[in-house]
Amino acid sequence: MIRFYYEDTKFKLRQVKKHRHWLDSLFEDAKYSEITFIFCSDDYLLGINQSYLNHDTYTDIITFPLELDPIESNIFISIDRVKENAKQLKITFSSELRRVMAHGILHLLGYKDKTEEEKKNMRKAEEKALIKFL
Repeated sequence: MIRFYYEDTKFKLRQVKKHRHWLDSLFEDAKYSEITFIFCSDDYLLGINQSYLNHDTYTDIITFPLELDPIESNIFISIDRVKENAKQLKITFSSELRRVMAHGILHLLGYKDKTEEEKKNMRKAEEKALIKFL
């Protein structure tokens, strides 16, 4: 099951069923039980980042895997960061939001983004995921 929650934001996801179906398709053969997306503000996610990861920086996404088999996770997304990213990249908010959502799922599927090679592989997988939404 894929769920969507909102904390400290007025944002509401549109096309919920289409997003659920798309996110489900990203798992391909991997089994998951529950994926919870929590859309929130910069300040809310900064608090999570400080409390749980000891990072004092803004970020667009934090993925917390809770179980690995089947996959269960909470994925926090800062709507403020997604808006800023979209503005800087000169793309639509919706496109950037979907990229960030896919990014969280891809982390759960084993993709990493620490090294340049890992970042390159993550970007390719994100692009492939974005095409699936269409």
